[in-house]
Amino acid sequence: MRLPWGEPAKGPRVRQLSIAGREIPVTIARHRLARRYVVRVSADGGVRLTVPRGASLAGGFAFAARQADWIAREMDRHRQRHAPWADGSRTWFRGELVPIAVAGSRAMIGSEIVPLRSAKDDVRAAVEGRLRSLAADELPRRCLALARAAGVHVGRVSVRNQRSRWGACSPTGLITLNWRLIQMPPSVSDYVMFHELAHVKHPNHSRRFWREVERICTTWRDAERWLRKQGRELLP
Repeated sequence: MRLPWGEPAKGPRVRQLSIAGREIPVTIARHRLARRYVVRVSADGGVRLTVPRGASLAGGFAFAARQADWIAREMDRHRQRHAPWADGSRTWFRGELVPIAVAGSRAMIGSEIVPLRSAKDDVRAAVEGRLRSLAADELPRRCLALARAAGVHVGRVSVRNQRSRWGACSPTGLITLNWRLIQMPPSVSDYVMFHELAHVKHPNHSRRFWREVERICTTWRDAERWLRKQGRELLP
């Protein structure tokens, strides 16, 4: 069996979608667990359409076409997110969108001075490396302090380069945090930690879980609003 587009029936299909005057390849793949059509733009700017098992591929592509404006904005966001940094580039740091100053063999972000090996050094890599170092030092200590205040036992806290989540809690109470929490306002970063601490007691998103969140972090709704509005700018 062949598809109407001339593609083989098995494996991902690729079809061109006109977006902002350009033909963009869209990879289309079925997933047996998918319940609805989903369009995603990856960090490299690729577009992927997931189609539920048994659903119409043509209907899925029509759905992607209706998302053309959103796809264009996401592709533009990714281009800006991954553009090289130079003097005057701006990024989030401790909840503020701050400029990066580059002069000679160093870059500055807030009060942090980041050495550069040469004028051709990758400013983004150097600055993000410094932020990751700060996160690795500060976030575990802060999370453990919040755990003690909330009366929650935590086995260990680590910091990672998570690409699609702010934190995670294992069944054994091990918490991992995204280093990008260092870029958020402290109140929002704290909420992410409280969220994971609540998962130590309730490994789900049940009513009991949200009652625990409310108990240990009364400002969680404000933090959620910040994450919905600004969080996409932080993820790769």
